[in-house]
Amino acid sequence: MLDTDYEFIRDLVYRHSRINLGPDKKALVSARLGKRLRATKIATITDYCRFLQGQSNNDELSHLIDVISTNHTFFFREPAHFDFLRERAWPELRDRARKANWPHLSIWSAAASSGEEPYSLAITLAELEARDKWGWRLEGTDISHRILARARQGIYDASVVDRIDRSLVSRYFLKGFGPQAGKYCIKSDLQKRMTFRQLNLLDASVPYTQPFHVIFCRNVMIYFDRPTQEELVNRLTRLLVPGGYLMVGHSESLTAIQHSLKSVAPATYRKPD
Repeated sequence: MLDTDYEFIRDLVYRHSRINLGPDKKALVSARLGKRLRATKIATITDYCRFLQGQSNNDELSHLIDVISTNHTFFFREPAHFDFLRERAWPELRDRARKANWPHLSIWSAAASSGEEPYSLAITLAELEARDKWGWRLEGTDISHRILARARQGIYDASVVDRIDRSLVSRYFLKGFGPQAGKYCIKSDLQKRMTFRQLNLLDASVPYTQPFHVIFCRNVMIYFDRPTQEELVNRLTRLLVPGGYLMVGHSESLTAIQHSLKSVAPATYRKPD
């Protein structure tokens, strides 16, 4: 991969997704572009870059972002956040709901990937709802059309589901048989309560007018430069209710950027009232 081609790809990806590809990612990007060369039947990366410069490349640009963006996740990843949601955020917000007339908890999984995080949240919330009789709604978004298609299906290999408590699996998953042997599917009554949509978190406009009580935006900022991190955090803060919570990845920190949130637990921040 020529340096000039890599710089073109870096600039294009940054302008359209704000993903900041460092100089050490050249080999990774070259490997991932192989998928697009095969799909488009283009012989070289240089020719592919020329193709992207054409007038009708919007669809291909979406495919490019799909193969560049990383999607590594699993059910109940970084479990301290789910403990915090269950033990502190839910009871506190439920009690405030009686005074503020909130009909339900509103939560956003901003980097939904293949669905493991939002479904983990939905399972947690369904368990809490059964106990406390307070409802919830959940939005899942991701920049990748490809990965969201997998999230909407809600089908996972048994090796993935085996990480989950068996009682939860029996309540919220269906075991596959025949052609689907070795797989599990999220039950439809849980899927029906969730909304998935494609979204670039840095788009000029975000399609939400009502604020959220809790936002999970984990392991996203590590791909952004500092100005983009600050822009994103402040945008998410505006979409929280006063007293709402933002969860980021445990490898991420807000200490180097300006924001109005208060740290209340590892990788957990609260918007002031």
